[in-house]
Amino acid sequence: MTSSSTPGLARFNTLADEDAATALHEVCASAAWGAALREGRPYPTADALLEASDTATAALTADDLAEAMAGHPPIGRPKEGDPVSSREQRGMAGASEDLKAEMLELNLAYQERFGHVFLICATGATGEQMRDALIARTGNTPERERAIVRTELGKINRIRLTRLVTEGA
Repeated sequence: MTSSSTPGLARFNTLADEDAATALHEVCASAAWGAALREGRPYPTADALLEASDTATAALTADDLAEAMAGHPPIGRPKEGDPVSSREQRGMAGASEDLKAEMLELNLAYQERFGHVFLICATGATGEQMRDALIARTGNTPERERAIVRTELGKINRIRLTRLVTEGA
């Protein structure tokens, strides 16, 4: 993203608070994250918005992080009728039935171990890459996994915010 302002950023900056809250909730389900970004408006540049997102993501409490993760469907099972989760999980669209079944089993084991959905920035990743990451991360300590989840959430939020301010709010 460039450091200049875009028409989409200008629209975002001038949205009514309720409309901005709705748009930001589509990016990240954490109310605290959304409130932090709304309070920072207007942003002079798209980069400033992304930096504010990074700061807000880093500041999420454990409960805020859980709320954010609850807004993400499991890998391999995008929300029906949701073009965002379908686009982000495109790498699983052509996966074999065997890989889909394996992902379901691995997702369940991960959720049982950590108590939340496996979160990965899936944009551009193949089904096999997501599976391999899921297998590798299941062995993490809960503390290490929380740190990785926060990083992955930050990547997802950046991609979605970039889309928001380039495609319009």
